[in-house]
Amino acid sequence: MKPIVYLLPLVILAACATPREACIAEAQGKLRLLNAQIATAQGNIDRGYALAEVQDLRTVTRTCTGTNEDGSTFTFPCQKTRTYTREEPVAINVAAERAKLGDLRKRRNAEAEAAEDRIRQCIAIHPE
Repeated sequence: MKPIVYLLPLVILAACATPREACIAEAQGKLRLLNAQIATAQGNIDRGYALAEVQDLRTVTRTCTGTNEDGSTFTFPCQKTRTYTREEPVAINVAAERAKLGDLRKRRNAEAEAAEDRIRQCIAIHPE
């Protein structure tokens, strides 16, 4: 689910951006995703554990309103189920996380070069 969260600003930006800006934003999409993954891996290493999102279902008692046949309203207690998301620490293999971080950084360097090429193409296709 997290990759979707990182792409949401891109979708919003593309809705009001010029064709050139939209093209550049799309060209940088993979690079942004890799940067986010690098930040997550570095945070995990710094903490010594990862954070996993856990969803809890809770039943909440509320006051609801209803309408009688004669049109008058009444209140009554009702229960609704709500979903709450929290982060929970998860043990990691720090050595494996460091290896993953090294791989992500290599991929980021290669992707940065590819993104620069795509950005140059966007500028050539959409001159201002």
